[in-house]
Amino acid sequence: MTNRLTHDQLATLVPELLLTGQLIDRSGMAHLIAAFGRDGMGEVAIEEWMAASPVYTGRIRAALGIDGDGVADMIKCLQLDIGAPPQFMDFRYRIDDEYHGSFVLDHCGALLDVEPMGDEYVTTMCHTIEDPTFDATAIATNRRARIRPVHRPPRVPVDRSPHCEWTITIEPDRDELPLPEVTKPMLATRAATIELSQIDADATDGLVDYRGPVVDDLAFDEWSTSALVRIVEEVTLQHQLLALGFLDSVRRRTDEATADDIFDKQLTGIAGIAAERVAAAVLDSKTDAAALVDALNLNPVFGPVQYTGFRAELIDDEHVEVHIPHTSAALEDGGWMRLLVSGRLASLQAAATAIDPTWVVGESIEAEVDGSEETVVRIGRGEAQRECGEVAIVRFSAGSSFTFTDRGPSRPLPLSVV
Repeated sequence: MTNRLTHDQLATLVPELLLTGQLIDRSGMAHLIAAFGRDGMGEVAIEEWMAASPVYTGRIRAALGIDGDGVADMIKCLQLDIGAPPQFMDFRYRIDDEYHGSFVLDHCGALLDVEPMGDEYVTTMCHTIEDPTFDATAIATNRRARIRPVHRPPRVPVDRSPHCEWTITIEPDRDELPLPEVTKPMLATRAATIELSQIDADATDGLVDYRGPVVDDLAFDEWSTSALVRIVEEVTLQHQLLALGFLDSVRRRTDEATADDIFDKQLTGIAGIAAERVAAAVLDSKTDAAALVDALNLNPVFGPVQYTGFRAELIDDEHVEVHIPHTSAALEDGGWMRLLVSGRLASLQAAATAIDPTWVVGESIEAEVDGSEETVVRIGRGEAQRECGEVAIVRFSAGSSFTFTDRGPSRPLPLSVV
C-alpha cells in the first residue's frame, strides 16, 4: 500500500506513525496499572523499551547510512524513534563537539498526559523509566554514551519550561555499557532482521540517506519517495518490536492467558487510534470500503506487509476481506498477528469502527488461498458499533488529537560555541 501513496502522503504519514508508536504506551499502561500497580507498570515499560530500542535503532542506522558513533549520529536516530515523535515530544538539540551535546524538551506530551496523575507517576516516568531506557537507546550508537539529567519533572515551579534538560556525553575512558539482557531475545526475532523495501540510492527526488549534517527538524518532504517508503516501514516495524518487548515483560509477571488479555487490550486501543489518525492524515477521513481497505493496510499494528503478510482487499462497495497468512515472520515471533489468527478480532473491529461505525467485523474462517493457509475475515456494513473502552482510554492522551504544524525546510543544527 505504501507504494501507492504519493510523495506528499508519505511525508505526512511518517510523523503520524512516529506518534502512534508513542501512543502504544498510552494504550497499554492503564491495563498494566490495573494488573500490577504503578511499580509493575514502570518495570514493564523499562523492559519493553530496553528490549526494543537498541534493535530498531540499529535497523534505522543501517537503513539510512547513519554509520558514525558520535552525538550527531545519536540525535539522528532519536529523530526517527517512536519514543520521540516530533513536536509532540519536542526535542531541541545542541551539539558542543563530536562527543558532547544536550537536549531540552520544549514540549513533552507524555509529561502533560501524566502530570494530572500526580508526582509519583511523573517520577516513575521521568526518573525510574527514563534513566535506563535512554542509555539503552544510546548504546546502539556508542556503548560509552551516557544521557544524564540536568533537570527534570516533577516541575518546580509547576509551569517550568523547558520541561526537562539532558546532557549527552561520550568519554573514551569510561566502561562500555553491556547489551541489556532483555534485548538479547529481541535480536533473535524475525523482526530484527526482516528485509524491507530498498532505498533507490540513485533517486533524484530527495534525500536517500542521513549521512549529511544533523538538522534541527526533519522535513520529511525533502526525502525521496523510496526513502520515505523505507522509513514508513521501519517505523511500522518499531511498533511490532515494542509490542514484542511489552509481551515478553508481561509474561514474566503473569500467566499466559492473562498476558494475552492485556496484550489484546493494548493492541485494540492503539489499532483504533492509529486507524483514525492515518485516515485523517492521508485518506481525507473517507469512510467508504476503499478507504477502509487503505486504512487497514496502512495501520502500523498490522504491518509492515513483509513482516506480517496482512492484507485487506476490496470485495465490493459493501464488503472488505482481510487475509492473514499462517506462514509469516510475525507469526513466528508470536506478536500481535497471533492474536488475530487465534480469533481475537477486537483490534480489527476497533480499526474498522474508527473509519465508520457501521463497518462490522464478522467471524474469522480458515481458508486455503493460492495454496497457502490463511485466516480470512469479512467486514461488511451493519448496525453501528460503539467505540470500545480500550480506544477510549487512549483518548485520554493529548496525542490522540495532536496536530502537527509545518515548520518549514530543514536547517542544519550548528555546532555550539562553548
